[in-house]
Amino acid sequence: MNEESLDRPMSPIAKVLADLEATSLWQEQVYKQIHSHPELSFQETKTAALASSKLKELGYDVLEGIGRTGVVGVLQNGEGQTVLARADMDALPVKENTGLPYASTLTTTDDTGKTVSVAHACGHDAHVTCLLGAAELLANARESWAGTFIALFQPAEEVAGGAKAMLDDGLREKIPKPDVAFSQHVLAHAAGTVGTQVGPVLSAGDSIRITLHGKGSHGSMPHNSVDPVVLAALVVLRLQTIVARETKPGEFAVLTVGSSVAGSKSNIISDHAVLLVNLRTYDMAVRQRMIDSIERMVQAECRASGSPHPPEFQYYDQYPLTENDPDVTEKITSAFRCHFPAETIFNLGRVTASEDFSHVPDALGIPYTYWGVGCIDPDKYKHALEAGRVEQDIPVNHSEFFAPVIQPTLSIGTQALVVAALTYLAK
Repeated sequence: MNEESLDRPMSPIAKVLADLEATSLWQEQVYKQIHSHPELSFQETKTAALASSKLKELGYDVLEGIGRTGVVGVLQNGEGQTVLARADMDALPVKENTGLPYASTLTTTDDTGKTVSVAHACGHDAHVTCLLGAAELLANARESWAGTFIALFQPAEEVAGGAKAMLDDGLREKIPKPDVAFSQHVLAHAAGTVGTQVGPVLSAGDSIRITLHGKGSHGSMPHNSVDPVVLAALVVLRLQTIVARETKPGEFAVLTVGSSVAGSKSNIISDHAVLLVNLRTYDMAVRQRMIDSIERMVQAECRASGSPHPPEFQYYDQYPLTENDPDVTEKITSAFRCHFPAETIFNLGRVTASEDFSHVPDALGIPYTYWGVGCIDPDKYKHALEAGRVEQDIPVNHSEFFAPVIQPTLSIGTQALVVAALTYLAK
């Protein structure tokens, strides 16, 4: 190191991240604790209490119980812009099969009263840990920045209800209005990498419960029935044509029939069938056209089959489009490229998963960006990539085998939040 570099003052980012190693020590323990004690949507009481306790320890003004289990920490540090960073807290009803020494072995009761296994199979434990780390680093280096930092810990992302619940509970009136919002997600890319994307990044998602009405009968007397099993089969096949024949080539659309249930015995023709359908789109006009087509086709098939009652449509778990603001995204991407090695920043592209994060900035009327953080062992990912077997060999989010490596995942995720925040708050 030459004399000139010794005399050069540290940047605000370098000052804030000076204690990263010390922060990483407790982060790893907290991560393992949250990972081994996952909680389902709107049941995140222990995770929320942990986040609240840490924020209070750091001197944040803390709001608890926002949207049932949500937590918000506000750190005001003089005049300047206001930045909101969000982490989701909930886990999934999945039986973990990672073999990790800190793997979840818990079961719990879901909203229907059913006993289910529960695991952090989507990485929300990493999100909480990274945001707590960033909150500490910013709190301990207040001389390097000015403004307000808001750390928001959101419940129930997995059921598309947490963001709306916090807003319905008065979030907008309870916090200073942010100028910009951020969120990130660990994804099945090599750990040590960060991916950004301008414009649409996560698809809109809609789930539909379709009830088809038939007429029950004895299995030996089908002529006395309107068979809902046959009707459901016709509907399932017809729905496949919405993407194949009604969606313009090049336009993105996914339609999945994830469940088809009717009857309980081989010699009884049931009186109804229930289909569970899922849509993913990036264009709201395409989304509406698909919904219109679903209802048209289902109604037509029911009439053709002689259904005694019209079909019923129940829409649920509806996720908004996540569309990154171009200016904010380009600004944050530039900051990432300045801080991280150039080869670790990649174009995330469009991800067909969905999120409810954007409800918050949309309701607050502020721009946002959402990025991905790689979490897979780099050597394992490299070997799979070279063999052309990434999709076969690399477990993705929601898999029972999904197992982010602790480092550098937590370090990179924490740094990314700090760099993004200081892009707007640094002195």
